[in-house]
Amino acid sequence: MDKPITSLIRLRISAHEAHYAGNLVDGARMLQLFGDVATELLIRSDGDEGLFVAYDKVEFLAPVHAGDYIEATGRIESMGKTSRKMVFEARKVISAAQVPGQPSACDVLPEPEVVCRASGTCVVPANCQRGTTKS
Repeated sequence: MDKPITSLIRLRISAHEAHYAGNLVDGARMLQLFGDVATELLIRSDGDEGLFVAYDKVEFLAPVHAGDYIEATGRIESMGKTSRKMVFEARKVISAAQVPGQPSACDVLPEPEVVCRASGTCVVPANCQRGTTKS
């Protein structure tokens, strides 16, 4: 690969995604975002959505709450004949503020806070590869 293939998704975590007390969001939501990032990466590299095979490593580093804005990024680290090794990171860029009487208050964080990191492998069957960057 000459130039790394990357993807970025930014979205607001909605109130209906809060799963635990204190509007805490299930960590699996970050993995869902990484799945979406992986899909884009595969489309960019191979012209096909491919399949997510496995996570090698997942680290949950900070809580995510309803109202937070999360930026999920990923890149392809290496490409085999059909496999693509990827790394992912999710960062909180805006945090729901706990201001009495202002349930919609939010704070832009001075520095993004890493909430989750992961690595994994995806596969695009050879007969489905249409991209120009495959090796």
